[in-house]
Amino acid sequence: MFRKIFSLLFIFSFLFSIKAQSSKEVSYMSNQDTMLGYLSIPKGEGKHPALILVHEWWGLTQWMKDNADMFAKKGYVALCVDLYRGKVTDKPDEAMKLSQTLNQDMAVKDVVSAFNYLKTLSNVDVSKIGCIGWCMGGAFSLQGAINIPELKATVVCYGRLTTDSTLVSKIQSPVLGIFGEDDKVILPESVKQFEKALKTQGKHIKVFEYPKSGHAFMNQTNKTGYNKNTTKDAWKEIYAFFDGNLKK
Repeated sequence: MFRKIFSLLFIFSFLFSIKAQSSKEVSYMSNQDTMLGYLSIPKGEGKHPALILVHEWWGLTQWMKDNADMFAKKGYVALCVDLYRGKVTDKPDEAMKLSQTLNQDMAVKDVVSAFNYLKTLSNVDVSKIGCIGWCMGGAFSLQGAINIPELKATVVCYGRLTTDSTLVSKIQSPVLGIFGEDDKVILPESVKQFEKALKTQGKHIKVFEYPKSGHAFMNQTNKTGYNKNTTKDAWKEIYAFFDGNLKK
């Protein structure tokens, strides 16, 4: 009997642990537009560090929501921004069209608005907010660092970069760059130039370039480019980076 009770308690404890976060659709204002987003909240009372997540050119997919849930289970309030305002696709041609017709200035404002929304939440430590993005979202994560001086940590996963000294000078947060050596979109040379531009101005940057990895290697739905081994290491570095900068 005791063994059965113990087993039940273990099962309930396990089930409780895997549900140690909750999620919901939220809305907030970005200029005159009502933005929709996906918010994942960690278990526990009090204030938590927070993250803005910016999606790839596919839109706000389930993969992005899963990433938010994963961060929430690690103690972060995680908000996925929806730059496409509800449009999602798994077709490359449609994704390209969506990304090419996206208003770049408005998208940057959407990321800033996400930051401002997080600051209104009672369970967010407003002094510990970071940003991460993949592919197209990586570029806007970098724009977040450029346009949000209060941002405390920025991760760019194979996103478009800049070496403009005026823009680089505005970055206040430490930056982590995740790239693939075989990326044909974000070339290794541009990564080196970006890293040099930040270091020249005394910015804190750490870059990982993974061998045998191309563009979008972290997304397991990317059937031709996903690299399980390097993705595992990339997540390890991302978690360590955010924990080191947002959980002190």
